[in-house]
Amino acid sequence: MIVVEALRLPLSVDLSGFVALLQRLQVPCRVSEEAGEQVLRVPEQAAEQVRELYQRYPQGDQSVVLEQAPSSRTGFMATLKRSPLTATMLLLTLVMAAVTLLGDNFAAIRWLNFSDFHIEGEYAYFATLEQTLASNQWWRLITPIFVHFGFLHLAMNSMWYWELGRRIEARQGALMLLGLTLVFALVSNASQYVFGGPGIFGGLSGVLYGLLGHCWLFQKLAPNEAYRLPSGVVVLMLIWLVVCLTGAIEVLSFGTLAIANAAHVGGLVVGCVTGVAGGLLARKR
Repeated sequence: MIVVEALRLPLSVDLSGFVALLQRLQVPCRVSEEAGEQVLRVPEQAAEQVRELYQRYPQGDQSVVLEQAPSSRTGFMATLKRSPLTATMLLLTLVMAAVTLLGDNFAAIRWLNFSDFHIEGEYAYFATLEQTLASNQWWRLITPIFVHFGFLHLAMNSMWYWELGRRIEARQGALMLLGLTLVFALVSNASQYVFGGPGIFGGLSGVLYGLLGHCWLFQKLAPNEAYRLPSGVVVLMLIWLVVCLTGAIEVLSFGTLAIANAAHVGGLVVGCVTGVAGGLLARKR
C-alpha cells in the first residue's frame, strides 16, 4: 500500500476531530510533524477524497460519526478489548478497595503497605525499609497504589488511570504501560518514604502524575492523536499539585486529609523523563 501526503497544515490547526472522523470511516491515516507543520498521510487511492472531505468537515462531523458509531454497550466492550491491561489494573484496584474496605481494614492494608506496621492502642509502629527488604517483602514497593481511602479517592484515581492508561496502551502497547506503571509506583512510593517518612501509603496519584508527565512531553516532541489531552488538563493538574504543596488542603481539612506531595512530585518528574525519552525516540523514527 502506497501512503502519500494528503494535507499539510500549521501546528496550530486542531486535526483531532477530522482524524476521529477518518478513523470512524476506517480510513488509515497518520499525522506527523515535519518542518514545523503537521502532515496527514493516507493511502494513495484515498488522498483526493480525504482532501475533499477536509474541505467540507475540517473539524470532523458528528453526524457522520454517529451514523457509523456502534451502540454505547458495544462501544464500551470494544474499548475494554482494546485496553486489556488498563482494564485489568482497574479491576485489581477495585478488588483491593473491597478487600481493604476503602481504608478501614488495617489487617489487610498492612500487607499492602510500603512498610509493615502494627497498631497498639492509638499508635501505629512501622518497620524500617531495611527490615522490610530483609524479609524479602519486595511487593510492598509497588502495592500501596492499590490502597484507597474513601469512594471519592478511588473514583478520581480510577477515572484518570482509565483516561491516561488506555492512551499509552493504544500508542505504545500494554507492556510499555505495565513497565511505566511499575516504575512510577516504585519512584513515587520511595519518594514519599524518603521525604515523608514511614506511614500508611495509598493511592494511584503518584502513578497518575507520572502518566500525565509522560503523555504531556511525549506529545510535545512527537505529536500523536492518542496523546492529545483535553485542553487545560495539564495546567489544572499542575495547579492542583502546587496548591497541595502549599499545605492549604491539609489546613482546610483540619489535618484529616494527608496529601502525598513527595509521591506526586516524584511521579511527575520521572514521568517527564520517560516522556522526553520516548518522544525523542518516536520523533527519530
